[in-house]
Amino acid sequence: MTSFDHIIINANIATFSAHYGFGIDTSDDKNEHADSVPYGQLENAAIGIKDGKIAWLGAHDEITAHLPHYEENQVTDVDGKWITPGLIDCHTHIVYGGNRSNEFEARLQGASYQDIAAQGGGIVATVSATREASIETLFAQSEKRLVALIKEGVTSIEIKSGYGLDLDTERKMLTVARQLGEKHDIHVSTTYLAAHALPTEYKDRADDYIEQVCKWLPILYAEGLVDAVDGFCENIAFSTEQIRRVFEVARSLDLPVKLHSEQLSDIGGSALVAEYNGLSSDHLEHLSEEDIKKMVASNTVAVILPGAFYTLRDTKPPPIEALRKHQVPMAISTDCNPGTSPLTSLLLTMNMGCTLFYLTPEEVLAGSTVYAAQALGLSNKGRIEVGCDADLALWDIARPADLAYQMGLNPIKGIMVQGQWRETL
Repeated sequence: MTSFDHIIINANIATFSAHYGFGIDTSDDKNEHADSVPYGQLENAAIGIKDGKIAWLGAHDEITAHLPHYEENQVTDVDGKWITPGLIDCHTHIVYGGNRSNEFEARLQGASYQDIAAQGGGIVATVSATREASIETLFAQSEKRLVALIKEGVTSIEIKSGYGLDLDTERKMLTVARQLGEKHDIHVSTTYLAAHALPTEYKDRADDYIEQVCKWLPILYAEGLVDAVDGFCENIAFSTEQIRRVFEVARSLDLPVKLHSEQLSDIGGSALVAEYNGLSSDHLEHLSEEDIKKMVASNTVAVILPGAFYTLRDTKPPPIEALRKHQVPMAISTDCNPGTSPLTSLLLTMNMGCTLFYLTPEEVLAGSTVYAAQALGLSNKGRIEVGCDADLALWDIARPADLAYQMGLNPIKGIMVQGQWRETL
């Protein structure tokens, strides 16, 4: 057996790896002799870690004879606790300025979105506050939201721009996102979302604004600030043809795309992102079965966002059964943003996914690990198997379903990022 930097013993492990039976479709002839194993779980197991990667995985008994060769600080005995892949929040807007709790209050007192917008509220208020905030202020405000997520086991996160709507502020947002990842030493995927809303200075000139969005993208990409490109394709935002123009620039830069689609209506956003072999299509309450088939063909992940559904008191859930029927991978995320999902708990998001959309605990945990990684194009994260990054979360739970079942109780005991334990939280 090879030498390891660190060994974890006496662990119950939810691998989310097909190597250990996760996601095996027993109705498929080629798998007729394979057994599907919930969560891809291994009980009484051990993990060997080398150079920040998982180098070995197996039964605890297989490694006990080798333990005397290691220093005490190289071995962690987790005493039967559960280990999952580090959680991944694959759709967030956590970098923004200001606060819109006043609008939350106003809506509860009867004010409409139109009333709030007429008084300078809504996304316009966030854009103004984000433009006015210094980079230091923006970092300090956003860091609190990131820390809350890390304390619940998040080891990778996506952060979007989109509250700047001008070149300088989009750059500022993406810079803060990079700085957050560097300070907290977790993986941050940055997404360019300038096609999020129409700024007031471009009122009634959406095509002119999209032209600017297309010009800014190569500039920010050249500065190393962009990992992917997103847009808001909706009747109240941008058309498929306008988003197509942005996606063409992304394609020219070899950047992957994703899209806010079918949240309020069906105007073909998921079909568009599938046409560009997009990483994910997100929200999806009004998604058609025809477009689900297109997502299957392009291997596009469906990202489900129950926080916005909950906050907006929506009544039309995403077509979960149709997504299951066509075996579309489903990720789940907080959609943390100041207006429609001020949510900084991925654990609560999982519970919402079960309660509001009837997803299973296995589905929401897979949606926060292996499928969230796929939604970000992170092929070495989200699973516990040899060769993957040693990004792990340690939980004091009786079974994996506890993570979706409990509300308000955080059973985290620690996280490992790239093979390094963090302090117990």
